[in-house]
Amino acid sequence: MTHHILKATKSTVHLGGFSHLLEPALKVDSSDTMDVETYTGYYIYDKAPPEFLTPEFLDICQNLPPERKIAAGPHLLTGPIYVKDAEPGDVLEVKLEAIAPSLPVGFNAIRSGWGALPNQFTQPALRFIPLNLANNTAEFPPNSGIKIPLTPFFGILGVATPENARSSVPPGYYGGNIDNRELQAGSRIFLPIFVPGGLFSLGDGHSAQGDGEVNVTAIETSMNGRIQLTLRKDLHFTAPIAETPTDIITMGFAPTLDAALEQALKNMIDFLERFVNLSPEDAYVLCSLAVNFRITQVVNSPNKGVHGLLPKKLFEEAVSVKPFIRRS
Repeated sequence: MTHHILKATKSTVHLGGFSHLLEPALKVDSSDTMDVETYTGYYIYDKAPPEFLTPEFLDICQNLPPERKIAAGPHLLTGPIYVKDAEPGDVLEVKLEAIAPSLPVGFNAIRSGWGALPNQFTQPALRFIPLNLANNTAEFPPNSGIKIPLTPFFGILGVATPENARSSVPPGYYGGNIDNRELQAGSRIFLPIFVPGGLFSLGDGHSAQGDGEVNVTAIETSMNGRIQLTLRKDLHFTAPIAETPTDIITMGFAPTLDAALEQALKNMIDFLERFVNLSPEDAYVLCSLAVNFRITQVVNSPNKGVHGLLPKKLFEEAVSVKPFIRRS
């Protein structure tokens, strides 16, 4: 097992999307760990205060090579990371060991025509929000006394697909712009692999976000993380699944919340059949009794997101649970 340092530079980041044609920023073996640096705010850097800017970030914004501009999405992603021996049909386990803001400021933006209420909030608005990293809070509105706890996570965790250029905006079976606030340090996400090497990228750091992300952005933050990438040839998933210290999480992505809920529910039933040895009907009943389904986000067009949380404490005395839940 090797530990790597992946800094964000104009040769190790890409903008706007994913592509299997992109030159990897790093090649690793299964179970390697890495410290990864990410930046955010490519399209608003010229409006940012000095504390939001670093020389490296400015170099990225001003000199990013054309071949690393993949699609029209707004996200600046670090990667892709090539995992040796990874093949389509395998699963990539991403362990999120540490996640922390790298700068004491983030931003929130209302984009015209986006968000859950685009006809009510029609004017674009950009706010820079100071982060109190010592107290792990942000005050909003300024001088209001309203303190928001910082719960940092990466909004985008995804792999490449056979498409030459895929936008970073919608989430899907490949992960991508999931925007799931549960995926904080101490959690794991499992992503199906579709191209050799997996080509995993991450970014879109969020210091705080509510479920739904209703105005289209969180506290968008340049973020550093420590991750471990493990190739899992023993698992076979067709959609992302995650594990936190307390829950198993299944996900659904679709143009409507109804369809996204249906996907998340079917994925949870499938999990309970495979790893808890329940019948489909018993799994369906258990979902109604004990699984909490929540809106992940409603703004990453064309796909909205719903996730289901299955409490792991339910299985403390269960005798038929397969190792996926108990694996440390």
